Amino acid sequence: MRTNLVLPGDSKEIPLLEKELTDKIIHAAIEVHRGLGPGLLESAYQTCMVHESRLLKLNFEQQVPLIVNYKGVQLDGGYRLDLVYEKRVIVELKAVEEVLPVHIAQLMTYLKLTGIRVGLLLNFNVPVLKNGIYRRVV
Repeated sequence: MRTNLVLPGDSKEIPLLEKELTDKIIHAAIEVHRGLGPGLLESAYQTCMVHESRLLKLNFEQQVPLIVNYKGVQLDGGYRLDLVYEKRVIVELKAVEEVLPVHIAQLMTYLKLTGIRVGLLLNFNVPVLKNGIYRRVV
């Protein structure tokens, strides 16, 4: 089954970019959240997301260095992308009381700097994970 996005006033359906892959990632996150629940450190969720992603045979990298190109100079500011799936989806993990605009801005900046179009911010510090999933596309 294919889910499409229909914009108000638009009769055309627009397929969600990287939907199949993001569905698998979200499935992994739900499994982790079901197993652990809220209240742990981000590092615990990262370790479990890595394990669950391997179980699902997803192709990903973890703690990917982000090199910032500023006016032709390559700068290593110590930034790390939590998870990058198939070089097509960035996943930023959080375990915070509330997702703030700065958290979304961080994901958007990562997308811009890498050229990757789809990102997920997953906040595990919620009673039901669906309330902690933020999907962004540039």
